[in-house]
Amino acid sequence: MTDLSGITPEWPIPAGVRVYISTRIGGFSQAPFASNNVGVHVGDDRLAVERNRQQLGEQLGLAKVPQWLQQVHGVKVVNAKGDGVVRTADGSYSSQRGQPCLVMTADCLPILLCDKQGTQVAALHCGWRSLAKGICARGLQKFSGNPGDILAYLGPAISQPYFEVGVDVLEAFFKSARSHEHREHIAAAFISARRPLHFFADIYALARAELNALGVVAIYGGDYCTYAEKDRFYSYRRDKTTGRMASLIWLE
Repeated sequence: MTDLSGITPEWPIPAGVRVYISTRIGGFSQAPFASNNVGVHVGDDRLAVERNRQQLGEQLGLAKVPQWLQQVHGVKVVNAKGDGVVRTADGSYSSQRGQPCLVMTADCLPILLCDKQGTQVAALHCGWRSLAKGICARGLQKFSGNPGDILAYLGPAISQPYFEVGVDVLEAFFKSARSHEHREHIAAAFISARRPLHFFADIYALARAELNALGVVAIYGGDYCTYAEKDRFYSYRRDKTTGRMASLIWLE
């Protein structure tokens, strides 16, 4: 379900699990960050960003401060805390009621995870580097159950027609293949571009292939494009100087 300011994904999550994805609409930032930017690191006016973050918490009725991260395209996943400390990582996990896990994106893929029992959640920031390096495996290691008991939602990211990459990206994913079948799924996620040794990569397909290879079969989402949907989403590849959306998951 989508309103003017955000998206509440429709997927079969357990009662008590809440999910929300902000868009660029409905905030206080001025151009080129107009208007609901939640990233303090992109050059926007800090007071406007703080107002956007405060509005997000009030709108969702959050009992605790989300775990904000300094994202570095790595694989570290921390335990989320509501102490206001910004931790350097690309994912967070929580089994505590009321503690939101949050990642920021503007083309990279946000992956939101929960267990079928509704007792554990995690949010992962998946650029191609983090995805190829194994951040999904790191995130799943935080859960006490089996990967088959995990549900995953793929939030708004850049779609294949706009995501041209070099051969180094293809090679990085091939190196990370966990089986022959996984390797075949990776190969199917790349289409040759006009430039030599360049490809159009499907980051949604790459994420599904990775999660499947790790034993996660209940995967939803993956039907937006941050690049093409300019009025709704920020896109770093499209605009370079731009804001960030927030993807949150928490236990009520």
